[in-house]
Amino acid sequence: MIARLRRRRRIIRGLPLAFAALVIAPAAIAGVHIQSVDTSGFPAIRATLLTPVGVAPPRLTENGLATVGYSAVNLGREKAIVLAVDRSQSMRGKPLAAAVAAARSLVDAAGAHDHVGVVSFGQDALSLNRGSASPSDAAAALAGLTVDTRSGTALYDAIVLAASRLVGDDRPGRAIVVVTDGRDVSSTASLKDAIAAAHSARAAVYTIGIAGPDFTPDALKELSTQTGGSYRQAANAAHLATLYTGLAQELARTWQLTYDTSLRPGSALRLTAAVPGTGTATTNLTLPGSGSGDSAPSSLIPSIGYSFLGTLVVSTVCGVLVLLAVLFWFAARRGGRLRARIEPHVGGTVVRTSAARRSASRTAARTQISNGLERVLGELRQVKRLQTMIDRSNLPLRAGELLALCAGSAVLSGLVAAASALSALVILAVFGIFGSLPIVYVSIKATTRIKQFENQLPDLLITIAASLKAGHSFRQGIQSVVDEGADPAAQEFRRVLTETQLGKPMDDALADLAIRIGSKNLTFVINAVTIQRQIGGALAGLFDMVADTVRQRQQFSRKVKGLTAMGRMSAYVLVGLPFFIAAIVTMMNPVYMSPLYHSATGQKLIITGVAMIVIGSAMLKKIVSFRG
Repeated sequence: MIARLRRRRRIIRGLPLAFAALVIAPAAIAGVHIQSVDTSGFPAIRATLLTPVGVAPPRLTENGLATVGYSAVNLGREKAIVLAVDRSQSMRGKPLAAAVAAARSLVDAAGAHDHVGVVSFGQDALSLNRGSASPSDAAAALAGLTVDTRSGTALYDAIVLAASRLVGDDRPGRAIVVVTDGRDVSSTASLKDAIAAAHSARAAVYTIGIAGPDFTPDALKELSTQTGGSYRQAANAAHLATLYTGLAQELARTWQLTYDTSLRPGSALRLTAAVPGTGTATTNLTLPGSGSGDSAPSSLIPSIGYSFLGTLVVSTVCGVLVLLAVLFWFAARRGGRLRARIEPHVGGTVVRTSAARRSASRTAARTQISNGLERVLGELRQVKRLQTMIDRSNLPLRAGELLALCAGSAVLSGLVAAASALSALVILAVFGIFGSLPIVYVSIKATTRIKQFENQLPDLLITIAASLKAGHSFRQGIQSVVDEGADPAAQEFRRVLTETQLGKPMDDALADLAIRIGSKNLTFVINAVTIQRQIGGALAGLFDMVADTVRQRQQFSRKVKGLTAMGRMSAYVLVGLPFFIAAIVTMMNPVYMSPLYHSATGQKLIITGVAMIVIGSAMLKKIVSFRG
């Protein structure tokens, strides 16, 4: 009977707390709240944000402007967490068993790809497993936890040890969960050292205190407040399971936001976090500066340079140097204009305008760069192929100039991507894509020109045959193609005539034409003509026969292309469908697709999928291709 009355009294006492939790919890979960802002790693700023569960990544602005190097990590997703469990003698019996069971529930709620470490502390702090261990390893470490045989509580040493385990972890989200029933009495580290270690590891510390006669929550509250975590207190060890459940829910709606500030030390900062469709939160603070005592001035500048007089002197010197540079520039321009006006009146000089001189200077610099690249890379087979492709496209470029253009495009796009604070994988992709764009353009230009030439080939063969039947020579037949034909055929045969006029034999000029164009039909025609010219015979009849053969080959190729159109369209659909579905689903539900883009496992899946698509498209291209 007495036990029943005590149980009823305990339930009645807990009703107001439960009612307050029911009233306060939804209000806390519904809104957006900036829990803390860590400026210890200036210029890197790390903010902790609480949002409802399942929302899109928040947007962050600094004094109304977009942030640089911004990243948002949700602690409910892929993360690294270290559980620090008090095993001092005061936790003997049920308190330690309850603490282990509650910590086990948090381990069971962790994801399969989370890293869970376990640290125990009594008189000393000990790491029971690797910091990058799986949840199953953490559960095994908790199962073997026993009470320390020596007295003491090394709370701060445990936090320093846990932070050191998180420093080398590749998970972007990091947290330390501490449960204890007493204050620190045996650590070699101080409270300040523990906070600094958590800041260095970019980890939030969540503290749970078990109330008792000698329990003081001040240190635990400061730990959680200074690192972006939160503090919870249990009336006894039996309430730990409920607190751990609430902690797991809080981690699911906690975001760690990191970016690089563009403000100067000591500046006022207004940080605004917005979640689309949910709300915004704003906080104001002052960045650490030399005046506040939070950071020391740089040793590169003497201490007098930070005074008012030193700042004035440095500013004056910089202004004078800039003014002198501008004056020198104008003086050089004035000398150039004066020389340009005098040169027409001086005999024996070549008149060149400043624009012409600048153009000549740019041309000389471009030629020097391309010559250097060709000297270094000119013997490579790939560079020779590149030059052949440029010749087929009929562009006024050299292989060295095209390589320099590719390098400049890649570097410029990479710098823009890096300035946009994109991930390293995206920057590498942008670097490769934009670096290859000039080569892709030249390749498309060359392919288009070859197709145009092949379409003109039967008609120009008939034109040469008609010229030969009229009694003209072979050279005059080619001249008729140049006069009456269209580009690119007329342009290429004009080059053949020019080479023969400079002394090259006709057969060699035609052979170079076949290599330059790269058309199988043209190679077939030139081989037949060369043999006929060497052994003698009627070239007009040969041209008629070869023209008919080329036309039949082209008709057969078009027929094959029509028959394989459905297979090629299937290949296009199969290759483009994954990218289309990914884009649509991302626009409809970015939260659902966020783990694919922002987790290591998701990025590995993307790379694997792209590799499989490339292999599959190569196989499909092999199936539908036909070489006649």
